[in-house]
Amino acid sequence: MIPVTKPFLPPRQDYDRYLDGIWERNWLTNNGPLVNELELSLKEFLGVKHLLYVGNGTIALQLAIKALNLKGEIITTPFSYVATTSSIVWEGCTPVFVDILPDKMCINPELIEAAITPQTSAILATHVYGIPCDVKKIEEIAMRHNLKVIYDAAHAFGVKVDGRSIFEYGDISTCSFHATKIFHTIEGGGVFSQNSELIKRIHYLRNFGHHGPDKFNGVGINGKNSEFHAAMGLSVLPYMKEIQVRKKEQASFYREQLQNLPLSFPKTDDIEDYNYAYFPILFQEEKALKDTMECLENNGIASRRYFYPGLNTLDYTSGHCPVSDDIASRVLCLPLYHSLTREEQRMIVGILKRVKGDDSLVPIESEKGNGE
Repeated sequence: MIPVTKPFLPPRQDYDRYLDGIWERNWLTNNGPLVNELELSLKEFLGVKHLLYVGNGTIALQLAIKALNLKGEIITTPFSYVATTSSIVWEGCTPVFVDILPDKMCINPELIEAAITPQTSAILATHVYGIPCDVKKIEEIAMRHNLKVIYDAAHAFGVKVDGRSIFEYGDISTCSFHATKIFHTIEGGGVFSQNSELIKRIHYLRNFGHHGPDKFNGVGINGKNSEFHAAMGLSVLPYMKEIQVRKKEQASFYREQLQNLPLSFPKTDDIEDYNYAYFPILFQEEKALKDTMECLENNGIASRRYFYPGLNTLDYTSGHCPVSDDIASRVLCLPLYHSLTREEQRMIVGILKRVKGDDSLVPIESEKGNGE
Protein backbone atom coordinates (compact mmCIF):
# COMPACT_ATOMS: atom_id res chain seq x y z
CA MET A 1 0.00 0.00 0.00
CA ILE A 2 1.30 3.46 -0.93
CA PRO A 3 -0.11 5.93 1.66
CA VAL A 4 -1.02 9.50 0.79
CA THR A 5 1.55 10.67 3.32
CA LYS A 6 4.14 9.16 5.61
CA PRO A 7 5.95 10.87 8.50
CA PHE A 8 9.66 11.46 8.13
CA LEU A 9 11.51 9.60 10.87
CA PRO A 10 15.11 10.60 11.59
CA PRO A 11 17.81 8.01 12.23
CA ARG A 12 16.94 6.16 15.43
CA GLN A 13 20.25 7.07 17.06
CA ASP A 14 19.47 10.79 16.68
CA TYR A 15 16.30 10.39 18.71
CA ASP A 16 17.85 7.98 21.19
CA ARG A 17 20.47 10.56 22.17
CA TYR A 18 17.71 12.88 23.33
CA LEU A 19 15.91 10.04 25.10
CA ASP A 20 19.06 9.25 27.07
CA GLY A 21 19.02 12.80 28.42
CA ILE A 22 15.35 12.58 29.34
CA TRP A 23 16.01 9.40 31.32
CA GLU A 24 18.96 11.00 33.11
CA ARG A 25 17.01 14.14 34.07
CA ASN A 26 13.67 12.38 34.70
CA TRP A 27 12.02 15.61 33.48
CA LEU A 28 9.23 14.54 31.12
CA THR A 29 7.03 17.61 30.65
CA ASN A 30 6.17 21.03 32.16
CA ASN A 31 8.41 23.31 30.08
CA GLY A 32 11.47 21.07 30.15
CA PRO A 33 14.89 21.83 28.66
CA LEU A 34 14.16 20.15 25.31
CA VAL A 35 10.98 22.18 24.87
CA ASN A 36 13.01 25.32 25.45
CA GLU A 37 15.75 24.12 23.11
CA LEU A 38 13.20 23.37 20.39
CA GLU A 39 11.63 26.82 20.70
CA LEU A 40 15.04 28.48 20.37
CA SER A 41 16.05 26.24 17.45
CA LEU A 42 12.81 26.92 15.59
CA LYS A 43 13.15 30.68 16.09
CA GLU A 44 16.62 30.55 14.57
CA PHE A 45 15.62 28.24 11.70
CA LEU A 46 12.51 30.23 10.78
CA GLY A 47 13.87 33.68 11.54
CA VAL A 48 11.00 34.62 13.83
CA LYS A 49 10.99 36.78 16.93
CA HIS A 50 8.64 34.88 19.22
CA LEU A 51 7.06 31.44 19.30
CA LEU A 52 5.58 29.07 21.84
CA TYR A 53 5.50 25.30 21.44
CA VAL A 54 2.09 23.83 22.29
CA GLY A 55 0.25 20.50 22.29
CA ASN A 56 -1.13 20.64 18.74
CA GLY A 57 -2.26 22.98 15.99
CA THR A 58 -5.87 23.03 17.18
CA ILE A 59 -5.04 24.19 20.70
CA ALA A 60 -2.80 26.79 19.04
CA LEU A 61 -5.86 28.25 17.27
CA GLN A 62 -7.93 28.13 20.44
CA LEU A 63 -5.20 29.89 22.42
CA ALA A 64 -4.95 32.56 19.71
CA ILE A 65 -8.69 33.27 19.84
CA LYS A 66 -8.61 33.35 23.65
CA ALA A 67 -5.50 35.55 23.86
CA LEU A 68 -7.08 38.15 21.56
CA ASN A 69 -10.31 38.02 23.62
CA LEU A 70 -12.40 37.59 20.49
CA LYS A 71 -16.17 37.67 20.65
CA GLY A 72 -19.00 37.64 18.15
CA GLU A 73 -18.24 36.90 14.49
CA ILE A 74 -14.97 35.79 12.95
CA ILE A 75 -14.63 35.95 9.17
CA THR A 76 -12.98 32.79 7.90
CA THR A 77 -12.51 30.44 4.97
CA PRO A 78 -14.71 27.46 4.07
CA PHE A 79 -11.75 25.68 2.45
CA SER A 80 -9.56 24.39 5.27
CA TYR A 81 -9.33 21.54 7.75
CA VAL A 82 -12.26 21.32 10.17
CA ALA A 83 -10.11 22.53 13.11
CA THR A 84 -10.11 26.05 11.64
CA THR A 85 -13.88 26.29 12.02
CA SER A 86 -14.36 24.08 15.07
CA SER A 87 -11.88 26.21 17.05
CA ILE A 88 -13.97 29.29 16.35
CA VAL A 89 -17.17 27.57 17.47
CA TRP A 90 -15.46 25.91 20.46
CA GLU A 91 -14.42 29.34 21.72
CA GLY A 92 -17.99 30.63 21.55
CA CYS A 93 -17.64 32.68 18.38
CA THR A 94 -19.55 32.48 15.10
CA PRO A 95 -17.76 31.64 11.83
CA VAL A 96 -18.76 33.82 8.88
CA PHE A 97 -17.57 32.28 5.63
CA VAL A 98 -16.06 34.23 2.76
CA ASP A 99 -15.45 32.41 -0.50
CA ILE A 100 -12.02 31.58 -1.88
CA LEU A 101 -9.90 32.47 -4.89
CA PRO A 102 -10.21 29.78 -7.59
CA ASP A 103 -6.49 29.73 -8.40
CA LYS A 104 -4.86 29.98 -4.95
CA MET A 105 -7.75 28.47 -2.96
CA CYS A 106 -7.16 30.95 -0.10
CA ILE A 107 -9.78 33.40 1.17
CA ASN A 108 -10.75 36.04 -1.40
CA PRO A 109 -9.80 39.41 0.16
CA GLU A 110 -12.10 41.28 -2.24
CA LEU A 111 -15.11 39.68 -0.54
CA ILE A 112 -14.11 40.26 3.08
CA GLU A 113 -15.41 43.80 3.61
CA ALA A 114 -18.92 42.89 2.45
CA ALA A 115 -19.04 40.29 5.24
CA ILE A 116 -18.05 42.69 8.04
CA THR A 117 -20.78 43.60 10.53
CA PRO A 118 -20.78 45.41 13.89
CA GLN A 119 -20.32 41.96 15.48
CA THR A 120 -17.14 41.13 13.53
CA SER A 121 -14.04 40.92 15.74
CA ALA A 122 -11.43 39.19 13.56
CA ILE A 123 -10.36 37.49 10.34
CA LEU A 124 -9.06 33.92 10.57
CA ALA A 125 -7.59 32.84 7.22
CA THR A 126 -5.73 29.70 6.13
CA HIS A 127 -2.61 29.53 3.98
CA VAL A 128 -3.99 26.56 2.03
CA TYR A 129 -1.39 23.93 1.04
CA GLY A 130 1.23 26.45 2.18
CA ILE A 131 0.09 29.00 -0.44
CA PRO A 132 0.11 32.42 1.26
CA CYS A 133 -3.03 34.45 1.60
CA ASP A 134 -2.88 38.02 0.32
CA VAL A 135 -1.50 39.17 3.66
CA LYS A 136 -1.10 42.80 2.59
CA LYS A 137 -4.71 43.27 1.51
CA ILE A 138 -5.98 41.47 4.58
CA GLU A 139 -3.85 43.70 6.82
CA GLU A 140 -5.23 46.83 5.12
CA ILE A 141 -8.81 45.65 5.62
CA ALA A 142 -8.17 44.73 9.25
CA MET A 143 -6.64 48.12 10.01
CA ARG A 144 -9.53 50.01 8.36
CA HIS A 145 -12.09 48.11 10.43
CA ASN A 146 -10.09 47.62 13.64
CA LEU A 147 -10.12 43.83 13.35
CA LYS A 148 -7.64 41.26 14.63
CA VAL A 149 -6.02 38.80 12.22
CA ILE A 150 -5.14 35.16 12.88
CA TYR A 151 -3.51 32.97 10.25
CA ASP A 152 -3.92 29.22 10.29
CA ALA A 153 -0.50 28.43 8.84
CA ALA A 154 -0.67 24.70 9.58
CA HIS A 155 0.69 23.88 6.11
CA ALA A 156 3.12 26.75 5.70
CA PHE A 157 6.25 25.80 7.65
CA GLY A 158 9.27 27.55 6.12
CA VAL A 159 7.33 29.63 3.57
CA LYS A 160 8.20 33.33 3.24
CA VAL A 161 6.52 36.50 1.97
CA ASP A 162 8.77 39.42 0.99
CA GLY A 163 11.74 37.84 2.74
CA ARG A 164 9.91 37.37 6.03
CA SER A 165 8.59 34.19 7.56
CA ILE A 166 4.91 33.74 6.83
CA PHE A 167 4.50 33.32 10.60
CA GLU A 168 5.39 37.01 11.09
CA TYR A 169 2.11 38.19 9.57
CA GLY A 170 -1.14 38.85 11.39
CA ASP A 171 -1.61 39.44 15.09
CA ILE A 172 -1.03 35.72 15.65
CA SER A 173 -0.09 32.86 13.34
CA THR A 174 -0.42 29.21 14.25
CA CYS A 175 1.15 26.06 12.88
CA SER A 176 0.62 22.33 13.21
CA PHE A 177 3.54 20.00 13.90
CA HIS A 178 1.40 16.89 13.52
CA ALA A 179 3.04 13.73 12.17
CA THR A 180 1.55 14.35 8.71
CA LYS A 181 3.14 17.80 8.38
CA ILE A 182 6.41 18.59 6.61
CA PHE A 183 8.00 19.39 9.99
CA HIS A 184 6.61 17.36 12.84
CA THR A 185 7.02 16.55 16.51
CA ILE A 186 4.62 13.57 16.34
CA GLU A 187 1.93 15.78 17.90
CA GLY A 188 2.50 19.46 18.38
CA GLY A 189 1.90 23.01 17.28
CA GLY A 190 3.28 26.50 17.42
CA VAL A 191 1.93 29.97 18.20
CA PHE A 192 3.75 32.93 16.64
CA SER A 193 3.41 36.65 17.18
CA GLN A 194 5.58 39.74 16.98
CA ASN A 195 3.67 41.14 19.94
CA SER A 196 5.57 40.19 23.08
CA GLU A 197 2.56 40.95 25.30
CA LEU A 198 0.43 38.47 23.36
CA ILE A 199 3.15 35.84 23.65
CA LYS A 200 3.34 36.45 27.40
CA ARG A 201 -0.43 36.07 27.64
CA ILE A 202 -0.37 32.77 25.71
CA HIS A 203 2.52 31.57 27.87
CA TYR A 204 0.15 31.75 30.86
CA LEU A 205 -2.84 30.40 28.93
CA ARG A 206 -1.03 27.23 27.81
CA ASN A 207 -0.14 26.24 31.39
CA PHE A 208 -3.33 26.71 33.43
CA GLY A 209 -2.47 30.37 34.06
CA HIS A 210 0.41 29.39 36.36
CA HIS A 211 2.52 32.32 37.51
CA GLY A 212 4.71 30.34 39.85
CA PRO A 213 3.75 27.22 41.81
CA ASP A 214 0.90 28.79 43.78
CA LYS A 215 -0.09 31.93 41.84
CA PHE A 216 -2.20 32.26 38.72
CA ASN A 217 -2.53 34.85 35.98
CA GLY A 218 -6.09 34.44 34.75
CA VAL A 219 -7.82 31.33 33.47
CA GLY A 220 -5.67 28.88 31.55
CA ILE A 221 -5.75 25.43 30.02
CA ASN A 222 -3.32 22.57 29.45
CA GLY A 223 -1.72 23.43 26.11
CA LYS A 224 1.78 22.21 26.97
CA ASN A 225 3.84 19.61 25.15
CA SER A 226 6.31 17.00 26.38
CA GLU A 227 10.05 16.44 26.24
CA PHE A 228 9.52 13.33 24.08
CA HIS A 229 7.70 15.31 21.41
CA ALA A 230 10.28 18.09 21.55
CA ALA A 231 13.00 15.46 21.13
CA MET A 232 11.40 14.31 17.88
CA GLY A 233 11.26 17.90 16.64
CA LEU A 234 14.92 18.46 17.45
CA SER A 235 15.76 15.23 15.63
CA VAL A 236 13.75 16.14 12.51
CA LEU A 237 14.79 19.80 12.21
CA PRO A 238 18.35 19.18 10.87
CA TYR A 239 16.85 17.29 7.90
CA MET A 240 14.37 19.97 6.85
CA LYS A 241 16.40 21.30 3.92
CA GLU A 242 16.87 17.77 2.59
CA ILE A 243 13.15 17.03 3.00
CA GLN A 244 12.14 20.17 1.14
CA VAL A 245 14.53 19.51 -1.76
CA ARG A 246 13.23 15.96 -2.04
CA LYS A 247 9.58 17.00 -2.06
CA LYS A 248 10.25 19.72 -4.63
CA GLU A 249 11.78 17.10 -6.94
CA GLN A 250 8.76 14.84 -6.46
CA ALA A 251 6.29 17.67 -7.12
CA SER A 252 8.20 18.69 -10.27
CA PHE A 253 8.04 15.12 -11.56
CA TYR A 254 4.27 14.97 -11.05
CA ARG A 255 3.77 18.30 -12.81
CA GLU A 256 5.93 17.30 -15.76
CA GLN A 257 4.24 13.94 -16.22
CA LEU A 258 0.66 15.11 -15.69
CA GLN A 259 0.76 18.41 -17.56
CA ASN A 260 -0.99 17.08 -20.67
CA LEU A 261 -3.90 15.56 -18.78
CA PRO A 262 -7.15 17.49 -18.22
CA LEU A 263 -5.99 18.54 -14.77
CA SER A 264 -4.82 21.78 -13.19
CA PHE A 265 -2.57 22.64 -10.26
CA PRO A 266 -2.38 25.56 -7.83
CA LYS A 267 0.20 28.15 -8.90
CA THR A 268 3.22 27.86 -6.62
CA ASP A 269 6.27 28.77 -8.69
CA ASP A 270 6.22 32.40 -7.51
CA ILE A 271 6.07 31.53 -3.78
CA GLU A 272 9.20 32.27 -1.79
CA ASP A 273 10.65 29.13 -0.18
CA TYR A 274 7.53 27.13 -0.99
CA ASN A 275 7.62 23.91 1.03
CA TYR A 276 5.78 21.44 -1.29
CA ALA A 277 3.93 20.02 1.68
CA TYR A 278 1.13 18.64 -0.52
CA PHE A 279 0.45 17.86 -4.16
CA PRO A 280 -3.18 18.73 -4.97
CA ILE A 281 -4.63 18.20 -8.44
CA LEU A 282 -7.87 19.69 -9.68
CA PHE A 283 -10.12 17.64 -11.97
CA GLN A 284 -12.60 19.12 -14.41
CA GLU A 285 -15.50 17.30 -12.74
CA GLU A 286 -16.19 15.32 -9.59
CA LYS A 287 -16.88 12.09 -11.49
CA ALA A 288 -13.33 12.07 -12.85
CA LEU A 289 -12.01 12.51 -9.31
CA LYS A 290 -14.07 9.61 -7.99
CA ASP A 291 -13.06 7.34 -10.88
CA THR A 292 -9.40 8.14 -10.27
CA MET A 293 -9.64 7.58 -6.53
CA GLU A 294 -11.28 4.21 -7.10
CA CYS A 295 -8.63 3.14 -9.59
CA LEU A 296 -5.81 4.23 -7.31
CA GLU A 297 -7.37 2.42 -4.37
CA ASN A 298 -7.80 -0.75 -6.42
CA ASN A 299 -4.05 -0.61 -7.08
CA GLY A 300 -3.10 -0.11 -3.44
CA ILE A 301 -2.55 3.64 -3.63
CA ALA A 302 -4.17 6.07 -1.19
CA SER A 303 -5.25 9.59 -2.12
CA ARG A 304 -7.23 12.16 -0.15
CA ARG A 305 -9.96 14.68 -0.84
CA TYR A 306 -8.27 17.45 1.06
CA PHE A 307 -10.38 19.49 1.81
CA TYR A 308 -13.79 17.91 1.55
CA PRO A 309 -16.49 18.73 2.39
CA GLY A 310 -16.41 22.53 2.55
CA LEU A 311 -16.66 23.81 6.12
CA ASN A 312 -19.71 25.91 5.23
CA THR A 313 -21.62 22.64 4.74
CA LEU A 314 -21.10 21.20 8.22
CA ASP A 315 -24.13 20.50 10.40
CA TYR A 316 -23.23 23.41 12.70
CA THR A 317 -22.36 26.01 10.04
CA SER A 318 -23.86 27.68 6.98
CA GLY A 319 -22.78 29.95 4.17
CA HIS A 320 -23.00 30.38 0.40
CA CYS A 321 -19.54 29.75 -1.06
CA PRO A 322 -19.91 28.47 -4.64
CA VAL A 323 -16.22 28.63 -5.54
CA SER A 324 -15.20 26.66 -2.46
CA ASP A 325 -18.01 24.15 -3.01
CA ASP A 326 -16.83 23.61 -6.57
CA ILE A 327 -13.13 23.30 -5.70
CA ALA A 328 -13.84 20.94 -2.78
CA SER A 329 -15.73 18.62 -5.11
CA ARG A 330 -12.83 18.38 -7.60
CA VAL A 331 -9.56 18.54 -5.66
CA LEU A 332 -7.48 15.49 -4.75
CA CYS A 333 -4.10 15.18 -3.03
CA LEU A 334 -1.70 12.58 -4.41
CA PRO A 335 0.94 10.74 -2.33
CA LEU A 336 3.88 12.99 -1.49
CA TYR A 337 6.41 12.23 1.23
CA HIS A 338 10.15 11.97 1.72
CA SER A 339 10.55 8.23 1.12
CA LEU A 340 8.19 8.04 -1.89
CA THR A 341 10.27 6.54 -4.71
CA ARG A 342 10.36 7.57 -8.34
CA GLU A 343 9.20 4.07 -9.23
CA GLU A 344 6.12 4.53 -7.05
CA GLN A 345 5.47 7.93 -8.61
CA ARG A 346 5.66 6.39 -12.08
CA MET A 347 3.07 3.83 -11.03
CA ILE A 348 0.75 6.59 -9.76
CA VAL A 349 1.19 8.63 -12.93
CA GLY A 350 0.58 5.57 -15.07
CA ILE A 351 -2.71 4.86 -13.34
CA LEU A 352 -3.87 8.47 -13.77
CA LYS A 353 -3.07 8.25 -17.47
CA ARG A 354 -4.94 4.97 -17.82
CA VAL A 355 -8.02 6.49 -16.22
CA LYS A 356 -7.82 9.32 -18.73
CA GLY A 357 -7.31 6.93 -21.64
CA ASP A 358 -3.83 8.24 -22.39
CA ASP A 359 -1.69 5.66 -24.20
CA SER A 360 1.58 7.48 -23.49
CA LEU A 361 2.07 5.65 -20.22
CA VAL A 362 5.14 6.37 -18.16
CA PRO A 363 7.22 3.16 -18.04
CA ILE A 364 7.44 1.55 -14.61
CA GLU A 365 11.08 0.85 -14.02
CA SER A 366 13.48 0.63 -11.12
CA GLU A 367 15.59 3.71 -10.43
CA LYS A 368 17.60 2.37 -7.53
CA GLY A 369 20.73 3.56 -9.24
CA ASN A 370 19.51 7.15 -8.78
CA GLY A 371 19.50 6.83 -4.99
CA GLU A 372 15.77 6.44 -4.74
